[in-house]
Amino acid sequence: MNRRAILGLAVGGTFGGLAAPRFAAAQSGAWPTRGSLRLVAQFPPGGLVDTVSRLMAPMLSQSLGQTVVVENRAGAGGVIGTDFVAKQPADGYTLLVSHASVHVFSAATMPTLPFHPVTDFTHMGMLVEASNVLLVKADSPYQTLDQYIAAARTRPVRYGSSGIGSAPHLLGAMLTGETGAINLDHVPYRGSAPAMQDLMANQIESMIDPITTNVQLMKDGVLRALAVSTPQRLAAFPNVPTFAELGFAKLTSAQWLGLSAPKGLPAPIAERLTTLIPQLVARPELMARFEELQTLPRNPPPLGADFTTIINQQIGEWTAVARQFNIVVT
Repeated sequence: MNRRAILGLAVGGTFGGLAAPRFAAAQSGAWPTRGSLRLVAQFPPGGLVDTVSRLMAPMLSQSLGQTVVVENRAGAGGVIGTDFVAKQPADGYTLLVSHASVHVFSAATMPTLPFHPVTDFTHMGMLVEASNVLLVKADSPYQTLDQYIAAARTRPVRYGSSGIGSAPHLLGAMLTGETGAINLDHVPYRGSAPAMQDLMANQIESMIDPITTNVQLMKDGVLRALAVSTPQRLAAFPNVPTFAELGFAKLTSAQWLGLSAPKGLPAPIAERLTTLIPQLVARPELMARFEELQTLPRNPPPLGADFTTIINQQIGEWTAVARQFNIVVT
């Protein structure tokens, strides 16, 4: 799961079987020709998905020559908005900023979903990835992961997460299993914000969360990160060790955001959108913002079939973790 792994094929090879006339039709502007496109964000305004959606929308609009409107359809941990897109016409006018939290972690922990995370979608490619961090307050007695684990072997140490079955929950379960920290207790919340409120109020000792919304608090010295789930240390936080270098290689992971559409999207439209992804995520103004959020694209971004393969692989990996620790969302 190396975020910098070179997994993508050349864009031209991703849809190499397309007939030339159909490709020409897509390039000639046969789509889009009517109304605006909607880019569905399946989480509330202000979060990572909404932020990336609103960064991408004007860039897509400029590239396609048609207005792209962000539409928030939040609820049920992203399932409602994702299901909405799965059931829309595959005409290229409804797109989704897909998220691993739904397409991978919900698939791994929920017995049933109203859609299939792979076969009910056309997955064009990965946009960015966000690592997870283990956080404590700056005045916490835990200066290192070793101190934190040693404490959790002898007395209760609580970690908050954005909910049961979330990526932070599964990472915490893996940390417990890998270290034998039997008193490391999970406290689920309805999102990251209430978990952070309780961390600040000393109701919990720690929190596992995507780095994106915590960058400024880390820079300001309000929060201390004990470890990050990237394969290598982050350039913005060179003093924060990775779980891997501390001996926990299995805790190397990231949550991706991608660009997807309903299944059956015509191949010329899929190719046009897929071709745009590397161009868009490399734009300097977007890269600058991604750097601020510490939520970065892979180089090159996985596209088409390669992106779909990653989704399938991750569903298998995290389903095994969920079963190992009996994590089920009902």
